[in-house]
Amino acid sequence: MSSEEFTFKRFADHKFYTNLNSRLVTMAGIIPGQRIIDLACGTGAIIKLILQTLRNAKESVIIGVDQSASALKEAMEELSNVKNATLEFAQSKVEHLSHVVKESVDTIILCNAIHYINDKHRLVEEVQKTLKPKGVFAFNTSFFEGGHPPGTEKFYGRWMLKSLRALRNKYGLKPNRSKKVEARRHLSPEQYEELLTHHGMKVRKTEIRTVQMPLEGWLDISQFEDFITGIMPGVPLDKASESLQQGVKQTYEDLNITTVPRNWLYMVASRT
Repeated sequence: MSSEEFTFKRFADHKFYTNLNSRLVTMAGIIPGQRIIDLACGTGAIIKLILQTLRNAKESVIIGVDQSASALKEAMEELSNVKNATLEFAQSKVEHLSHVVKESVDTIILCNAIHYINDKHRLVEEVQKTLKPKGVFAFNTSFFEGGHPPGTEKFYGRWMLKSLRALRNKYGLKPNRSKKVEARRHLSPEQYEELLTHHGMKVRKTEIRTVQMPLEGWLDISQFEDFITGIMPGVPLDKASESLQQGVKQTYEDLNITTVPRNWLYMVASRT
């Protein structure tokens, strides 16, 4: 299995995940005629939600930005028949946004990716530079301080224990914690608000939504490279993924559960 097969697409196809992101697009308050950036756009799933919200707004411009050339290629292929809005794409890290999008925009949407950004101060600086005055920045994430609802500690603890045991017993391996990206530490909602206000943004809305995730969701997220390396750094992707999937299956069976709650943080801010 190549690393190209450990993509986010399996997880992104879940209905509960689409509903979560639809909520963020709604909270962003986009309207026809705006210039909108889908930051870290991946293969274009959020652009599709934006198009559904705008409903045949030919004067709208949607710009997909992502650092992955293969993801952008897939997005362009998926959206090649769109005629009800102008679509543009740019390959770039999110921290270099203002260098690739020269004309100011009305709205920037960042779905489920802010926790991956190492230099969040640089990110918000770039967002602030790229937005028009009073322009909107909306993001969500489940990887924040508070993402695990009370009572779920037993699930996560048992899952990790069983996964690490499976990795050790079958392959004689263990994660290399020295390779973990420490800059990806989870921030609290209050810390995100401080980050935004520090860079001249005003928080307009904050919301935490609880979603019941089925086993299939955990199995699919365990096949996503960034998730795998965050939990099992330094372990070959195929072996780590297999161990995580085995561990979560056993945990669901042991606890006799069908879903596990997970919190998603939503935040909408505007440039002052």
